[in-house]
Amino acid sequence: MTEKIKVMIPEEDVAKRIEEIGKRISEDYAGKQVHMICVLKGGVFFMCELAKRITVPVSMDFMSVSSYGDGTSSSGVVKIAKDLDESLEGKDVLVVEDIIDSGRTLFYLLEILKKRHPKSMRLCTLLDKPDRRVRDVSVDYVGFEIPDEFVVGYGLDYAQKYRNLPYIGVVEFEE
Repeated sequence: MTEKIKVMIPEEDVAKRIEEIGKRISEDYAGKQVHMICVLKGGVFFMCELAKRITVPVSMDFMSVSSYGDGTSSSGVVKIAKDLDESLEGKDVLVVEDIIDSGRTLFYLLEILKKRHPKSMRLCTLLDKPDRRVRDVSVDYVGFEIPDEFVVGYGLDYAQKYRNLPYIGVVEFEE
């Protein structure tokens, strides 16, 4: 079986929307510094592009998390594979994700981060699949709301492939 990638959101639309989100974040954080937390690996492409479009001071940190379930679905119980390098205490934190679907893993992750006493904490995602949501996660900044399709590009992968695509594509499998 081979896969074919069909463009869902063209590169120009992704760039324009990231510009808009960056402007809004800059307005919301006027006079403050935003501490961006990237959830690796997929979020790194989006966070770097977003950070370049934010006009207030920015600091960054990265974490890698995984969740375990029955092998085909996430339980949402988070295992931290790489923790943050800096304390969150007293910081205005912006968690940056590539995609939010069920919300399970992110719900637990946000609970963990809240216990680290940030001054404020908001959530930004490039893609949101609200139809798949099973845990209530409040998203402050959304790039695109998308249907329940398997997408790649802009950090999202299929078997570690296609992360570097400059657009959002849908994976179509062919026999």
